[in-house]
Amino acid sequence: MDTVLSVYLYDADIMIVLPETVEDVVVKLLRLSNTRLSHDIGWALEAAAGWETNEIAYSQLGCIMDNVKKAEFLGKPMCQDTGVPIFYVSGRFDTSVRDEIANGIRRATKEIPLRPNAVDPLTRENTGDNLGEGMPIIHYHPTDDDFMDITVLPKGAGSENMTRLAMLNPSEGVDGVKRFIIDTVLNAGGRPCPPSIVGVGIGGMSDTCVSMAKEALLMPIDKRNPDPVLDALEEELFIKLNESGLGPMGLGGNSTVLAVRIKKACCHTASLPVAVNIGCWATRRATARIMPNGTVEYIQEGE
Repeated sequence: MDTVLSVYLYDADIMIVLPETVEDVVVKLLRLSNTRLSHDIGWALEAAAGWETNEIAYSQLGCIMDNVKKAEFLGKPMCQDTGVPIFYVSGRFDTSVRDEIANGIRRATKEIPLRPNAVDPLTRENTGDNLGEGMPIIHYHPTDDDFMDITVLPKGAGSENMTRLAMLNPSEGVDGVKRFIIDTVLNAGGRPCPPSIVGVGIGGMSDTCVSMAKEALLMPIDKRNPDPVLDALEEELFIKLNESGLGPMGLGGNSTVLAVRIKKACCHTASLPVAVNIGCWATRRATARIMPNGTVEYIQEGE
């Protein structure tokens, strides 16, 4: 009887998978996103090293990839700035998810550990647990699906501080949009730790435009934009930015950006909003899909 039971428990086809709490899922997401680079970004870094001809730039890319391997092997964050965790929750959920996400952040800050980055904007007092007024930052997208997706995008200050919004005159057209995006990335220089992923929002209102630019960083960089106009614009900007010579860490080279990702929305006839939100080479992201029975699938784009 004992032998039969042992075989049953370890049969892969019928192995029991226990459900996880949202709090536990959040801790795992923060650990995964901070210690393991998404595969699509990893492949993009290797591709950049393949076309890089500048010796210093090639050396910088080598250091980055070595850092990625050590972080995953040791289970340590890839960067000392573990950022502010930004969450996107979609599917079916109730309001209790906010408290569970907050508890997960509090635990992850101690357990991983994460650098406590949340401070009062005026007194600069640090809360010590990445929480506080206005935290956690959660964007909700309810749907009729029977599962819930939780995505985390830890955002460091080096890249976030380079965010720019322009309310262009519609007469400036597509050329004005291109000029603003290119100028924003080049003026940022080495501060957002290039090679970067450039998130762009075009259209909407001022607040939705900035939100789209950040959400664009969640798009996998190894897949084409389904909008042919945006796809062509992404490719053109990718080429021009890499021809700029800015290079990794702003030290020169042919690999300034790993990708340009764009989202758009309709806007007022008298407006042309454009926003840029830059992600560093370690644009960190991870998603968990929680099924109705409580089981969880963890996803990092590009796998």
